[in-house]
Amino acid sequence: MTAKDRYDIYWALSDAFVDNEVDYKSIARQTEDYDPLEIKRMLYEEVAPVCHTNLETVIPTIWSAFNRGQLNSDIAQMLEARASSRFRRQIDKLLIRWLEFRYKYIWREISAHYRK
Repeated sequence: MTAKDRYDIYWALSDAFVDNEVDYKSIARQTEDYDPLEIKRMLYEEVAPVCHTNLETVIPTIWSAFNRGQLNSDIAQMLEARASSRFRRQIDKLLIRWLEFRYKYIWREISAHYRK
């Protein structure tokens, strides 16, 4: 998977965290050519930790789409911080488990639209 592919997947998955009607079928179409387990991992370990707060605020700031450049930058910074700190890795493990529980419906909706 190239860096461009990865950024395209981040962009597609981030749509699940906007404060608007989510087009899960579109997200599935944009990600279905890749290993579903890797897409699920990217959703919960890379995209959700950066984007989930948008759905948890009283008045979300992102209604239609995340800023693509800022999204990529935020994810890169998070991954760098995780890689450089054992403490951060442990905290993120807990966060990821919570995100998998709290937002399990997102993966269920996306994967339901994959062509079998």
